[in-house]
Amino acid sequence: QVQLVESGGGCVQAGGSLSLFCAASGSDFSINAMGWYRRAPGTQRELVAAIRSGSSPNYADSVHGRSTITIDNAKNMVYLQMSSLKPEDTDVYSCNAQLVNWRVGCLSDYWGQGTQVTVSS
Repeated sequence: QVQLVESGGGCVQAGGSLSLFCAASGSDFSINAMGWYRRAPGTQRELVAAIRSGSSPNYADSVHGRSTITIDNAKNMVYLQMSSLKPEDTDVYSCNAQLVNWRVGCLSDYWGQGTQVTVSS
């Protein structure tokens, strides 16, 4: 059973920095891609940043230049460092992982429970 465990987040003043961490636990899988999404209540989920193993990362225009996503395949973790945070970055951030199960060769999508990021003005 694969689970995504998120940490980080919290409250920070505008202009500050924050890091989010997500670890995939379980067995018999390899990472195809991992990323972070956010969705404020009443809005659609949007990509913040994502990275595919062995490829360059993708960033939303709204965070490009202010965020860095890193994947650690050995630890099955993804890190998102965000800086110069703005009040409009306030949201619930959810980790996503696309994992390949070795045994059956299936690609599956997993989501974390979400972590709140609040940026005060």
